[in-house]
Amino acid sequence: MTRLKIRIAELIDAVGPIPVSEYMALCLFDPDHGYYTTREPFGAAGDFVTAPEISQMFGELVAIWLYEAWRVTGRPLPVTIAEIGPGRGTLMKDMLRTFSRLDATLTAGASFAMIETSPRLTGIQRQTLAGTSVTIDWHETIDTLPRTPLLIVGNELFDAVPIRQFVRAGADWRERMIGLDDAGGLRFFAGAASVDPTLLPDDAEEAPQGAIAEIAPARTALMATISERISSRGGAGLFPDYGHLRPGIGDTLQALRRHDHEDVLANPGEADLTAHVDFAALAAIVRAHGLDAHLATQGEFLVRMGLLERAGWLGANADEAAREKIAGEVERLAGPQAMGELFKVLAILPAGIAVPPFPPAD
Repeated sequence: MTRLKIRIAELIDAVGPIPVSEYMALCLFDPDHGYYTTREPFGAAGDFVTAPEISQMFGELVAIWLYEAWRVTGRPLPVTIAEIGPGRGTLMKDMLRTFSRLDATLTAGASFAMIETSPRLTGIQRQTLAGTSVTIDWHETIDTLPRTPLLIVGNELFDAVPIRQFVRAGADWRERMIGLDDAGGLRFFAGAASVDPTLLPDDAEEAPQGAIAEIAPARTALMATISERISSRGGAGLFPDYGHLRPGIGDTLQALRRHDHEDVLANPGEADLTAHVDFAALAAIVRAHGLDAHLATQGEFLVRMGLLERAGWLGANADEAAREKIAGEVERLAGPQAMGELFKVLAILPAGIAVPPFPPAD
């Protein structure tokens, strides 16, 4: 039993069952034993590999999109270029290299920021970015960023923001809780709290007994903060993540450890907990702030941004082994059986502004 599992069991024994959202927050962000505060989750030696760690091409194409968004919105300076939830700093490193090649004016006039709550990950990011020629500031929240137009990217950000789950029990939906079984182990059960039916997907009424519905008020609150900043100050945002374009019924909470799935309750603090992102809900928040929200699969976005052409250029003077490696990276990033379909991209732009590959909003 992990140390955090013992602590959670003691907490439940003292105060009663806890909702999934609280369990998820403890597992990921507990100061002493949380997953992101104590472990190295990224890369082949960790528990999962993110798109920036697969290939430099991902960061390069993201940077090109942000640059185009900056250009079509009038090339504002000063401008803040920020990454939220920046992992090991690999994406920002690739973006900085690309920005410097695209336009020295942007690099010289922009403020660069990393939004990170984990001191341990901040240290890793500082090491990754130590050789860059620009000044980078670290922030714990968006609120302390400079009051300038904002170009922001968050790769696999929202999947780790805690969700609430509700289970169909009789005619009602009851909050899914985590309590203790007779042996003192963790288990799920239906609690007393219910949910406003208007917050559930349209097909909730037809859902069978035991079905799971998910809502994510913490995610929508974070997106509201981001949207408010872009709406008031200008800028754009890009958010690749895995999830679904339409809301639906189903349990998407999962634990990932050593590149494999395991029981969500098995090893609190030692496995990554995530849930699929409801992109429709996030897009609705964006539009409520007077901005345009564009959605695409990650495969569509990367291919339309020139992934195949960039791969061809990188492989032009490479040997056969290097070309095979690049081809494998393309398949992992954009292939329908890999990240291409499961991962989606949400782009945020001022109303009426079009940045390829997204068409003008209707």
